[in-house]
Amino acid sequence: MTVAAGPPSRDAGSENFPVASLLLARALRPKVLGFYRFVRTADDIADSAALSPEEKLARLDALERAIDDAATDEPAARPLHDSGAGTTEARRMLAAFRQDATQLRYADWAALEAYCASSAVPVGRMLLRLHGEEDPQAIAASDALCTALQILNHLQDLVPDRDGIGRIYLPESWMALAGGEAAFFDPANAVPRRAVLDAALDRIEERLEAAAALPRRIASRRLAMEATVTLALARRLLARLRAGDPVTGRVALTKADFARAFAAAPFRGPSDAALVRARVNAAGSSFSRGMSALRGERRRALWAVYAFCRAVDDIADGALPEAEKHRFLAEWRARLDRPDCALSRELAHARAGFALPIEECAAMIAGMETDAAPSVRIADRAALDLYCRRVAGSVGAMSVRIFGAPEAAAFGLALGRTLQLVNILRDMDEDATRDRVYLPLDLLAAHGVEDGPAARMLAAPGTAEAARTLAAEAEAGFARAERELRDFDAAALLPARIMMWGYRRLLDRLLTRGFGPPRTRPRLTASEKARMAAFALRLAPVGAR
Repeated sequence: MTVAAGPPSRDAGSENFPVASLLLARALRPKVLGFYRFVRTADDIADSAALSPEEKLARLDALERAIDDAATDEPAARPLHDSGAGTTEARRMLAAFRQDATQLRYADWAALEAYCASSAVPVGRMLLRLHGEEDPQAIAASDALCTALQILNHLQDLVPDRDGIGRIYLPESWMALAGGEAAFFDPANAVPRRAVLDAALDRIEERLEAAAALPRRIASRRLAMEATVTLALARRLLARLRAGDPVTGRVALTKADFARAFAAAPFRGPSDAALVRARVNAAGSSFSRGMSALRGERRRALWAVYAFCRAVDDIADGALPEAEKHRFLAEWRARLDRPDCALSRELAHARAGFALPIEECAAMIAGMETDAAPSVRIADRAALDLYCRRVAGSVGAMSVRIFGAPEAAAFGLALGRTLQLVNILRDMDEDATRDRVYLPLDLLAAHGVEDGPAARMLAAPGTAEAARTLAAEAEAGFARAERELRDFDAAALLPARIMMWGYRRLLDRLLTRGFGPPRTRPRLTASEKARMAAFALRLAPVGAR
């Protein structure tokens, strides 16, 4: 007599990701399918809308007794005993299914990851053990992949899970940022929901980058190909969820997605460098025009630095709770010493190749910890200098080393501050929407502007005068940088000159526009961007202005 809740809700062929595909050895596929049958039975019990929580727990307990009984005739457990594979992992997964029977909401991301440690991680551990894989780095990568797959499934099934079984895996504290659960699921509330979903997808992308090395750490060629396919499909589903809204319509993989993933199976996936390059290309920043002046290892290193800065900046700016921001930034601090993902490994490669001080990376994180607060105010010039030193000076100090001009470290620090002043002046209104004001309070007070709501501060007449003071400092900074450039290798500092050229034009537009409302955001024109690209190819001289 089976304890199953009914016929299986799906089979191995209808899952999002491969289950015992033909890539695996013929002798091992029945063992994997037997494990899958047990997990599917338990999962269907936990997800049944017809069973009470008490009945679910009773049936799951019966499954555990069947695992312990080598003579059991329970159809779901019998294959585990016959194959001698998967009982340890199946028992661990029962803890997750018991949790599903009673827990309908999650407080934060850590609680969700803890659930994945029981609901998904054992699957990867079983496959590795079945193939005799014991490399600790492969195990860690597998854990990251399984966590990513589980949460991708959760986001894909947000509406079916909520409507069918009253369960939501996206943490409540995250939904609160979109106005709470009801507002999050309101089809008309697309913009706040999109911000929360993107922040969650950023966390999944980080887990996929932690899993990127898995195919290369596995000795079994067949299992490596299966891992390659799974990673490719996960990245594709991630991209589809970034482009679509799982609340307003089904987001799913297509047959073409599967075909492309299996066609690439023999190649063990993109390298760490390729993944970081894809990050940079997706960002579409004007900074890329400065990077394009570099070649080979120098460009690779600058990509890593840029992608790292972008990753921690996205944490600070993302739609996620403040406590989560600080937790994820702390994880990045740990990665500086113990790289565990494609990006942190590439950053470590850049640091080793160009003697980049780890303190500069830590300084960037410290600056993002400032931005992670729900409200930001800069007390005085000293605080502004410290903030600029962290979020921009660190980039300048690392960049000049990558360019091949380590003697220009002081120049890089000063130029970083100047560029950051332009960013502050350009982004005043955008920052105000996050209740951030980077104009120093003592400077604002000198012009009659008191601390208060950011929007009110920016509307005060004295704010424009305070901004003009910082603009004058930025003008002086550019003039100083132009003078100092003559003392260094012009060819080595070509990327810095390109960035100076573009930012100087933004400052000119800000000065022409003025700093009182309304403040339209200045942008470089298409022809100016093309000229920067030409500079990078050394096809045109870079003039002072």
